Amino acid sequence: MADANITNDNLSIDDYEDQKIPTGINVLTILTFIGTGIGILFSLYGFISAKKSYETKDKVIEQMNSASMPAWAKSMMPDMAHFDEMVTKSYENRIPILLLGLIAAGLCIIGAVQMRKRKKQGFLLYTIGELLPFLTSAFFIGIFALSGMGFYIGAFFSALFILLYSLHRKHLTK
Repeated sequence: MADANITNDNLSIDDYEDQKIPTGINVLTILTFIGTGIGILFSLYGFISAKKSYETKDKVIEQMNSASMPAWAKSMMPDMAHFDEMVTKSYENRIPILLLGLIAAGLCIIGAVQMRKRKKQGFLLYTIGELLPFLTSAFFIGIFALSGMGFYIGAFFSALFILLYSLHRKHLTK
């Protein structure tokens, strides 16, 4: 009759709490998966539209320099002195830019999955994945690519997520 009250020693409340994903990491990783998906779409769009952007760059420059464009819209654009060179280099280096963009997205996804498993190395992979696109742009397009409203928005969200993940590193144990 003593065997009738068999308990499973492998399952305890403490083990369950250790395996549970902290709420902050759960939310951040879900947002990371969404943001990374959007990043992959932007990388693919940049690759696909590089030729058209290259072919129409003179027309775009003419429109940007026209008086009809409002000052606030001009302020959101990258430096006009380097726009021609930026579009040209983006077209010439579209394959390595695409590949490194996809690698960066992969590192972010792998890092987020590892952080969901509470592994510390996930934070390092995620951080590298967040910084790689900025390094890619600077290396293949030029330092002037790191300007304009798109850059500032991307840099803000990258820094924000790295900071938020770093605040939750205490939950990463392995």
